[in-house]
Amino acid sequence: MNKKFSVLIKNKIKKFNKTIQIPGDKSTSIRALIFASQCIGKSKIKNLLVSQDVLNCVQALRTLGVKIVKSNGIYKVYGNGLGSFRTNNKIKKIFVGNSGTTARILAGLLATHPGKFYLYGDQSTNKRDMSRIINPLEKIGAFFYPKGKSKKKTLPLAIEGTTMPLAQNHIENIGSAQVKSSLLASFLNCPGISTIEEKKISRNHTEILLQKISADIKIKKLKKGNLISLRGQKNLYAFDYTVGADPSSAAFLIALTLLTPGAKLTIHNCLCNKSRIGFYKLLKEKAGANVKVKNLRKSSNSGELIGSIIAKSSRLKAINCPKELIPSLIDELPILFFIAALTKGVSKFKNVGELKHKESNRLVESKKILIKAGIKCKTTKDSMIIYGKDKIETKNKSIIVNLQGDHRINMSAAIFSLVTGIKTKINNFETINTSFPTFISLIKNLGGKIEIKK
Repeated sequence: MNKKFSVLIKNKIKKFNKTIQIPGDKSTSIRALIFASQCIGKSKIKNLLVSQDVLNCVQALRTLGVKIVKSNGIYKVYGNGLGSFRTNNKIKKIFVGNSGTTARILAGLLATHPGKFYLYGDQSTNKRDMSRIINPLEKIGAFFYPKGKSKKKTLPLAIEGTTMPLAQNHIENIGSAQVKSSLLASFLNCPGISTIEEKKISRNHTEILLQKISADIKIKKLKKGNLISLRGQKNLYAFDYTVGADPSSAAFLIALTLLTPGAKLTIHNCLCNKSRIGFYKLLKEKAGANVKVKNLRKSSNSGELIGSIIAKSSRLKAINCPKELIPSLIDELPILFFIAALTKGVSKFKNVGELKHKESNRLVESKKILIKAGIKCKTTKDSMIIYGKDKIETKNKSIIVNLQGDHRINMSAAIFSLVTGIKTKINNFETINTSFPTFISLIKNLGGKIEIKK
């Protein structure tokens, strides 16, 4: 477990002009590890994000008998093929920490693996809704305990995998990449062809990775969404993979750059998957931000688009966020709220109800901080309206953020404080280690002052 600590920020950051390296992407790091465990042979993963979420995924796979070795910065995963987790008569207890991605994708694999498993996470993850994967995985043949009306909808969960999985046709209305990935993981070991009719588009990292490792997967574009089909029980073979820099982590430092007069920042080799750069597209096209993506290319080692992101301080316009962009910037919404708060005018975000199902209710927690800073905002169950200011009164203001288990809210609050100079104490800041362990060191590299309080 991470040792708890708080941070104190009291001063505005000054202008900077830097080129920095952002750690590897969390979503693709976890997927590369999990799917490598189902391949035959030794897979090599470079630039893996060494964060708490990813390390918990590594440990979960080791608990299931997967050999994983780190050598010279490269993670080597020794897979034994589909359904090759080692089990015995005892229930396997698997800790997923703060990672909903690990929990849901692993549940998909375990649903078609004989044996009994007990999945549990930290305090935050144990509150997250798992019914969205329980219901479709039960149709495949898995059992979740307890059953009936008292059936749990959150972690901890007891799962009994089926020995006779059934192919499925699933309609995905939520727009959740984790749900989609969980089902695709389960389909790998189902006989015949299973399909997902994806009515709400979400991140497609899993589809790209499955195509890279030659799974029998096909994607057909529909008038609204995609039809994804996968023929299961095909042998998959080891692969080499290089993880691109995390665009969701980069977003915090891009926000800091845009809001700091005279600042410029360059980030190379960043993951630029179209389902992940809605944040940059929105800021450039709707808010007038000076942010560019250059040297865009397809990586031969991951199948993903990567490029360089260059941002300069900008005078921004209020944001009216199109609902179709929401799935591609869902993780960046908290920092977008804080950008909107410091941009004169009324910014509107609709169809953002999914934020209630993250590590915290991010609509509510963002609103709490903004109100303390004197920013007027309104929320409904599915929207946020922010009445932004280009100048904010900071005299005699101070903010305390005391939230358990939400790294993105904590980092957003830190950026807000560095831009405004409002004295801010953020407790439980160790949560940043789940996704962005070098956040503090990079802020200091840019000239920001953060005091660590243990």
